[in-house]
Amino acid sequence: MKNHVKKLMAFGLATALSVSMFAGCGSSETASNGKVELVMSVWDSDQEPVMKELCEKYSETHENVVIKTQLSPWSEYWTKLEASATGSAAPDIITMNVLHVEEYADAGILMDLTEAEAKSDLHINDNFPAPLVKGYTVNGKLYGIPKDFDTNAIFYNKELFDAAGVEYPKDGMTFEEFRAKCEELKDKLPEGIYPTAINRNSGQTTYNASIYANGGYVLNEDNTKSGWDDPKTIEGVQPWLDLVLDGLSPTLEQMNDTDPDSMFQGGRLAMYLSGNYMIPSYNKTLEGKFGVAQRPSVNGKFTDIINGLAFSVSANTKHPEEAADFALWLGSKEAQEIQGKSGTVISARNDCQELYLETYPDLNLQIFLDNVKDSELLPHCMVTSELGNVSKDFFDQAWRGEISLTEAGKLAAEAQNAVLDKMNAK
Repeated sequence: MKNHVKKLMAFGLATALSVSMFAGCGSSETASNGKVELVMSVWDSDQEPVMKELCEKYSETHENVVIKTQLSPWSEYWTKLEASATGSAAPDIITMNVLHVEEYADAGILMDLTEAEAKSDLHINDNFPAPLVKGYTVNGKLYGIPKDFDTNAIFYNKELFDAAGVEYPKDGMTFEEFRAKCEELKDKLPEGIYPTAINRNSGQTTYNASIYANGGYVLNEDNTKSGWDDPKTIEGVQPWLDLVLDGLSPTLEQMNDTDPDSMFQGGRLAMYLSGNYMIPSYNKTLEGKFGVAQRPSVNGKFTDIINGLAFSVSANTKHPEEAADFALWLGSKEAQEIQGKSGTVISARNDCQELYLETYPDLNLQIFLDNVKDSELLPHCMVTSELGNVSKDFFDQAWRGEISLTEAGKLAAEAQNAVLDKMNAK
């Protein structure tokens, strides 16, 4: 991360991007009316309205503080954030995810919130799921206030199932039963419509959980070794890849052209495994036409992956006290209730999670809460992005059927281990 930041600065890209994309973020001491002005970064347009509502609610009792949201699409979010951070123009409040927190903390981009949280009445270890607190704690220091969490389920298109005369997916299915349902659907769906889609980038919703259920791993516990050359890891992924290779899923090229979320929304997939965070988007085009069912078990285990966002604070904010106070307030019951009632995500606070169940009464949302007890956190370290970059081509080849998954795993592990060795040598 540090080396990558230096490279951006060397080519002048960081400064150019920070000026053009995040102009003014975190750079002005006060607004024109003399009030402290903070900027909060957002990437999800579905969540932006409730984020704005939170900003306004905080300002009602903190009249000297004005907070604005700044929306950047996911495809550009991290590039813009990194560039703005190197130019000391990062947003004051940063929406952060687990996969990036160690990188950004290591690069000095994020404020250590440990002391501020200890002095507050947030009681983070009592009020939030332990995996989320752990995920935003780096070397014993807290770098994010948990915002929300997501787990995964099977989303299915009722109209496609009805037209095909196939019974809807049920809770408690095994992976073998899920595969059988895909096969049953294949010849009964119109041309161009697929039973499911297994994107190479969808490990969080599909094969990562199966790796754990099969006794494999992506990274070992001390982040010194890749698990992609472990046979148990490959065995956990292969059944999902077989759905692609056997024509039960679109090809890699098709999914690169149109992402599976869009395919599902467009009625081109009968089933798709995804997280609860997609419900607002699916509801825009498929309201009343889709349902959810528990993800299939592997080896008798309903292991799932839990992921969650957090509110981090820029280490270079001109208003550290105000920014930290706002981040801590965002973890309060008052703020998390507002978020939970919006229906966009499941609030991270233990005492606010069930509010989500009331937001879409026709869907079995309890699945997503029940998943937590059997969930594993996404694997991550300080070089998560680089690990993905060095292994991408190998897994792309496997998804196209050009090399075996075993061969791809060995090549990926070799490349990732070199990155991990370099990281651990620092």
